[in-house]
Amino acid sequence: MSIDHVLDDHDALGQAELLRRKEISAKELVEAAVARIEHRNLQVNAVVETMYGQARERLERAGDTPPAGVFGGVPFLLKDLIETVAGVPTQSGSRFWRGWVPSHDSELYGRFCEAGLVTLGKTSCPELGIQPVTEPSAFGPTRNPWNLERTCGGSSGGSAAAVAARMVPIASGGDGGGSIRIPSSCCGLFGLKPTRARTPIGPDASEGWGGFACQHVLTRTVRDSAAALDATAGPEPTSPYYAPPVLGSFLDATTRDPRTLRIAYHVEPAMPSEVHADCVTAVDDAVALLTELGHRVEPVHPQHDADALGMAFVSVVAANIAADIVEGERVRARKARFDDYEVETWLLSIAGRALTAGELALAIRTLQTEARRLVAFYDGYDAILTPTLARPPLEIGELRPSGAEARAFRAMARARLTAPLRHFGLEEMARRAFRFTPFTPVANFTGQPSMSVPLFWNSDNLPIGVMFTGRFGDEATLFALAAQLERARPWADRRPPLFT
Repeated sequence: MSIDHVLDDHDALGQAELLRRKEISAKELVEAAVARIEHRNLQVNAVVETMYGQARERLERAGDTPPAGVFGGVPFLLKDLIETVAGVPTQSGSRFWRGWVPSHDSELYGRFCEAGLVTLGKTSCPELGIQPVTEPSAFGPTRNPWNLERTCGGSSGGSAAAVAARMVPIASGGDGGGSIRIPSSCCGLFGLKPTRARTPIGPDASEGWGGFACQHVLTRTVRDSAAALDATAGPEPTSPYYAPPVLGSFLDATTRDPRTLRIAYHVEPAMPSEVHADCVTAVDDAVALLTELGHRVEPVHPQHDADALGMAFVSVVAANIAADIVEGERVRARKARFDDYEVETWLLSIAGRALTAGELALAIRTLQTEARRLVAFYDGYDAILTPTLARPPLEIGELRPSGAEARAFRAMARARLTAPLRHFGLEEMARRAFRFTPFTPVANFTGQPSMSVPLFWNSDNLPIGVMFTGRFGDEATLFALAAQLERARPWADRRPPLFT
């Protein structure tokens, strides 16, 4: 069996099984993955920091036996945001954080290591994880392996591009407004955002973006995602709240078909946007497949107040970005300057500082009120099906302001013009982001588990994901459903033309 065959055609659990049977060695597999990264990263620009030395030292200590754990010896990449490794730079896609080296490991990274994953480097993300595309000025754009002129999505775009390009079979991601599901849809991968607080985020924080953000992985197969959640789920001592306890194994849930499910579906964006015909077709296609599999699929009309939700969501994010910049100044012991951050990040932080305490509280209440309404609206349904995104993968640079608009943004940011930023600035930034991602943020403020499933490719051979959102705490049903869909219409063998 060739090592290229192993990297191309075996998922993480499959590679781990070959290692346990000693059909390949962990050193051989890791060196092959290193060679893949060195070659293919030149085209996609997914990896911004390598950890080859640490990986080799770990395998030397292990000798001829792969590291313990369900993924013992499998190559892995870590998103360069939130998850820290002692002695390895964590730069968050930002010039301000460039060269910062933490002194400790994050809790989740420790759990990845305990699961046997061997980390080879850190993957690119947009600055502070804000944008739904991965084009940080500090490192340059990460490109979609399915089409190098298209975005890989964000904010876990580097991880998605690396997995889609077969550098590694699994990589970490975080999701505060869709940042696992967006790049999974763009790159033809499976990506699940767990229930709020299912996985740890410490020790440097108790929650991300007021509870919006969760950490997990991006994979080619459903079972890899389920096994990873089995290995990493659970609170840490400083968790302010816990997800409901798990009964049984997520991996076990993927081995059997779910019971007949009642599934609601719609294509009405929750944030201001218009939905591309390809994304509607992807949902129609999924409805037909679900019906064929025996599920009860029913159209619904949730009637979101898109403008109100969009402004409320971006207000909470803006306030958190403002706090992130202040906290960063404390950690780095210096004041942030205008040129330390991208213009959009600086604008968002100014807008966040301009919000009053009452306005922020009202934004949070708006989202919580909508969450309560939606829980009642979907009572009796096992899952909700929507498009993952409103458009196919965008062209690189499409979300960036240009011309007179870019000059106006830069002038407002440099002059700290808070009055226009509180209104025009926030509205414009919300409009720009949500025209691509009007569906994904809902599960972040409701806390529900939500997954993007790669069932459809358009006429340009670009992946178009569909999204299923489940009941709070019920990832098991989503995993069972996704695995059934995967068996009915396998996708893991589909490879980007660039790497066939």
